[in-house]
Amino acid sequence: MADHSTRAAYTVDSLLAVTVRVFNERGYDGTSMEDLSRAAGISKSSIYHHVRGKEELLRLAVGRALDALFAILDEPAAAAGRPVDRLEHVVRRTAEVLIAELPYVTLLLRVRGNTATELWALERRRDFDHRVAELVQAAVAAGQLRADVEPRLATRLLFGTVNSLVEWYRPGQRGADALPDAVARFAFEGLRAR
Repeated sequence: MADHSTRAAYTVDSLLAVTVRVFNERGYDGTSMEDLSRAAGISKSSIYHHVRGKEELLRLAVGRALDALFAILDEPAAAAGRPVDRLEHVVRRTAEVLIAELPYVTLLLRVRGNTATELWALERRRDFDHRVAELVQAAVAAGQLRADVEPRLATRLLFGTVNSLVEWYRPGQRGADALPDAVARFAFEGLRAR
């Protein structure tokens, strides 16, 4: 009789961590349930004990990233105060969330709309971007940001900068703690009205 006492007990969270790693390595479309089973070291039936399938795993993973991003918009520093200060808080916190949830945000940024879950994720990302663009517009209207940069373009540039971190940032890099402040400083020194 085999000793299964050393086998790790899987939870949805631990299964999700393995799943996100495999999705990021192979792509969602290029990953099978067999691949996930092998990577987790458990049977496919054990995976199905926790979730209905691969798309539910994707929804849980990108949902985790989206929930963390949307939670920023509800923080007191994002909800009240001068628009430019609120915007700077959102940019800084978005960089912090990206660093803290790097594999999940990486996966979110790679969805292309090939499944119902990917379409849902893209729609929520657009909603987040729209809410930030409104904040940019409010800061421009208040004379706190340059008026010569169209708000939707400014939003894309801000989040293009933040989102580029997934391409080169690696956990444990020296100076990582200062990264969110560096991103905000870089962005806002060029955008603030003089």
